[in-house]
Amino acid sequence: MVSFGALARKIFGSSNDRRIKGFRPRVEAIGALESEISALSDEALRAKTDEFRAQIAEGKSLDDLLVPAFAVVREASKRALGLRPFDVQLIGGMVLHSGSIAEMRTGEGKTLVATLPTYLNALSGKGVHVVTVNDYLAKRDAEWMSRVYGFLGLTTGIIVHGMSDEERQAAYACDITYATNNELGFDYLRDNMKYDRAQMVQRGHNFAIVDEVDSILIDEARTPLIISGPLEDRSDLYNTIDTFIPRLSAEDFEIDEKQRSATFTEEGTEKLENMLRDAGLLKGASLYDVENVAIVHHVNNALKAHRLFQRDKDYIVRNGEVVIIDEFTGRMMPGRRFSEGLHQALEAKEKVKIHPENQTLASITFQNYFRMYGKLAGMTGTALTEAEEFGNIYGLEVIEIPTNLPVKRIDEDDEVYRTVEEKYRAIVREIREAHAKGQPTLVGTTSIEKSEHLAERLRQEGFTEFQVLNARHHEQEAAIVAQAGRPGAITIATNMAGRGTDIQLGGNADMRVAHELGDMPAGPERDAKEKAIREDVAKLKQQALDAGGLYVLATERHESRRIDNQLRGRSGRQGDPGRSKFFLSLQDDLMRIFGSERMDSMLQKLGLKEDEAIIHPWINKALEKAQKRVEARNFDIRKNLLKFDDVMNDQRKVVFEQRLELMDGENLGDTVAEMRQDVVEEMIAKHIPETAYAEQWDIAGLKEDVRAYLNLELPVEEWASEEGIDEEQIRDRVMAAADAAAQERAERFGPDIMAYVEKSIMLQAVDHLWREHLVNLDHLRSVVGFRGYAQRDPLQEYKSEAFELFQTMLGSLRQVVTAQLMRVELVREAADSPAPQAPSQLRGQHVDVTTGEDNFGDGDIALAPAAARVVPADQRDPADPSTWGHVGRNEACPCGSGKKFKHCHGAF
Repeated sequence: MVSFGALARKIFGSSNDRRIKGFRPRVEAIGALESEISALSDEALRAKTDEFRAQIAEGKSLDDLLVPAFAVVREASKRALGLRPFDVQLIGGMVLHSGSIAEMRTGEGKTLVATLPTYLNALSGKGVHVVTVNDYLAKRDAEWMSRVYGFLGLTTGIIVHGMSDEERQAAYACDITYATNNELGFDYLRDNMKYDRAQMVQRGHNFAIVDEVDSILIDEARTPLIISGPLEDRSDLYNTIDTFIPRLSAEDFEIDEKQRSATFTEEGTEKLENMLRDAGLLKGASLYDVENVAIVHHVNNALKAHRLFQRDKDYIVRNGEVVIIDEFTGRMMPGRRFSEGLHQALEAKEKVKIHPENQTLASITFQNYFRMYGKLAGMTGTALTEAEEFGNIYGLEVIEIPTNLPVKRIDEDDEVYRTVEEKYRAIVREIREAHAKGQPTLVGTTSIEKSEHLAERLRQEGFTEFQVLNARHHEQEAAIVAQAGRPGAITIATNMAGRGTDIQLGGNADMRVAHELGDMPAGPERDAKEKAIREDVAKLKQQALDAGGLYVLATERHESRRIDNQLRGRSGRQGDPGRSKFFLSLQDDLMRIFGSERMDSMLQKLGLKEDEAIIHPWINKALEKAQKRVEARNFDIRKNLLKFDDVMNDQRKVVFEQRLELMDGENLGDTVAEMRQDVVEEMIAKHIPETAYAEQWDIAGLKEDVRAYLNLELPVEEWASEEGIDEEQIRDRVMAAADAAAQERAERFGPDIMAYVEKSIMLQAVDHLWREHLVNLDHLRSVVGFRGYAQRDPLQEYKSEAFELFQTMLGSLRQVVTAQLMRVELVREAADSPAPQAPSQLRGQHVDVTTGEDNFGDGDIALAPAAARVVPADQRDPADPSTWGHVGRNEACPCGSGKKFKHCHGAF
C-alpha cells in the first residue's frame, strides 16, 4: 500500500524538486544571453565587471544582476579554463548565492560552481571568503579559479599557514580570498588580541562559501579553536593544595574508577574549607561560592592525582619529569601533558619541578565563527542526512542538485559475517577477483590502524602493488587519488571526505602530464608526448569501463551515514558505471553497540557456516536505524556544547566590541573619568553604607582603599569626625581630590601622551582580565556538571554564574584601570615607546575529534609583526635582511660577516 506522502511526491514532486524547478526560468534566461555574451571581445567581457559595479552603486541588488553576471562567468570560464558550466552547475551557483547548502555528487564540479556566486557577491566590494579543508586545496583552487576572476578584473588572495600579517592583510584586501577554516578562525582571534586597528588583518565577514561544509561545520565543529600562552608560575598554589589531600580520610571522598571521577563528600568539603581558610586561599564563606571556582578546580585535580592516577601505571617519573603512559599501547608519551592543571597536580604529588600551565588566551567554536557572516553558504556531496542540524544551528537549508548525467552505480546489499576474521578473508577474496578482471578498487576503512592491518594482510596474500592513503600529506594524497581509477588499481583509504580530487577512470590525464613532463619546454616534442599520455589514459579508461568502473569496497559501517555516502559517492561520477558494497561482521563496533550478541546466537542456531554471509535489505534498514540513533546522539552532544559556548560567545562579543571602541577612540578621558567615579561610589558604598551609623563606618578600610586605588593620602579620619557630615559629602571630597590628581597628571603629560597612556592601559587591562575570566569559565565548566546531582540544570547554573563572573570582571576592570592611571609616571617620552604587544609565545590548537591529534600543524602562531618574528637560521637569506625576522643583539649577524649583530647590520 502506497502512503499518502509517497503518492503526493509522485504527483507534485518532493519539496526539493519544487525548489529546483523554481531555478529553471533563470537558467533559461542565462542560456538566452549566451550568444550575445559570447560575441563580446575579451576587453568588452572584462568591462562588464565595471558595468555591474556601477549598477550596484546606482541601487541595483545582486539578485537583479544574477542572470547577466552568471552568463558572463560562464563565458569567462570557457575562455580562461576551457570549461563551460552545465545547467545543473548554474542551479548550484544560485543555491549558494541564496545562502543555502548545495548537495552535489562527487565529480559534478563544485569548485567551478563556486565561481558563479563568488564573482557575483565580490562585485559589492565587501570581500568573499571561499573556505577549504586544507592548505593544498586553498592553493590549488585559488590558483585554478583565479584565472576566471583575473580574466574579469577581480583580485584573488590565498591565506595559508606561516604567512606574515602583511601578507594576510593583502590577501584579505582582495575581492576573493581562499583560506582554510582554521586560518580564518585564528586570524579572527588574533585580530582581537592586537593593540592597533592597522595591525588587524581581516576586514569583516560579508559572505563565505564553505567547501566540504559537512566536514567543517559538523565534524570539526566538535572542538573549539584555542590560542594559548604560558601562565605565570603558580607552583606554590599546587604544592600547598597537594599537602591537603593526604590529610583526608576515606570517608571524605568518593571514587568512581569506571567514570574516572573523584568527588568530595560533605565531611571532606568541610575539612577542605577549614584547611583552605587557614592557608588564606578561601574567599567568602563556602568553597562553592562563585569566586572560588579556580580553587575548586585545583582541589579536584589534586584529589584525582592522588586517588585515581597511579605511578608506573598511568604515568612514570623519569629524569624529574612526569611522563604519561598510553592506556591502550602501554607506551610512554614524552612531550604530551594532561590538560587543565592535572599534569601540574601530578608534578606536585611527585615533588618534581612544576611546569607552568598553558592558559587559554582566546577561543571560539566554528559554529560561532561562521555564524558571524552576513551570508553563509556551503557545498558538499553529503549533507541531507544532517539537514536538521544545518537548519537548527546555522539556519541553512540543504538543496540536492540533480546530477548532470544519470547515476549508473549499483549499490549492493551489505554482507554480514559472524567474525572479523571471516570478514577480512571475504574482503581479500573480493579484492583479488576485482583486480583479476582489471577493475579499479577503492577500499574504505574507518581508522588508520585498520587500513594498515588490511595492507599487511594483502602483502601476506602476495599483493605487491597497492596504495595506502591515511597520512596528512594532502598533495601526495591528491596525486594518489587522481590515479586510483587505473585498471586493476587498489587504493586503501581512511576517511575519503575532503580530498578535493576526483577519481577518474583510467587516471587523471592532466596530473600525469604535469608529473611526467614536468618542466619540459613547450614545443613539438612535448606536444607529442602529451598526446601519447592522453591517448594512453583514454585506452586505460575504456579498460576500466569494460571491467565495470570503480568498485568501492567498504570494510565497515561508519557511525554516520554521511561518511558511508561520501565513500560510495566516489564511484559513478559523471554517468560512469560503478558498484559499492559494505562488508561487516558482528564484532564491528557499530554492530556490537547495537546488540549483535542475540543475532550471533540466532545465526548459529540457523546453521550459518564459517565464511558464509547473510545478505538482506532488512539488515541495511536495521543498520541505518542504528546509525540514525548515533547521529541523533552526536547532534545532541554538539547542540549542548554550543549552548555552553553561546554563553561565552555573548561575553566575547561584548569584550571584542569594547576593544574595537577603545582602539578607535581618540580621547578616552570621559570613559576613564566615569570609571574613576564608579570606583569611588563602590568604595563609599562598601565602607560607609547608607543605613549605617557613623560609629559603624569603616574609616580605616576606606583610607586603605583610597591609597590602593587612587594613590592618595586623604584625611578621611578628620572628615569622618566632623559634626553632621554624611557619606555623600565624604564621597564628593574623595571624588574632587581624585579628579584634581588626575587633572594635574594630564596637564603634566600633555593631551596626546595622556590619550596614548589611557588607551594602552585600558587595552592591556581588558586583555589581562579577559584571559583570567576565560580560565575561570574553563574551571566553572569542568565542575558545573555536578550540579545535575542536586536536580539543578547545569546550563542554567553556568549561565547565572558566568554572568556573575563577568560582572566581577567589569568591576575589576574599573579598579585596575583607575589604580594604574593614578600611579603612572613617565620614565621616557611615551610617544617614542612601542605600542603594547600581546604575548609572543603563542600556540594555536584545534583537536581532531577522530584522532585526538592537533590539526594545526606545529601550532606556533605569531602575533608580532613580521620584523619581530623569530625566523630559524636555515630560513634566513644572508643577502636579504627582510627574511631575517627578529635577530638578538648578541647573535652572530645572519649576513655571515662573523661579527655580532649589534656590531654589524644591527649597529645604530
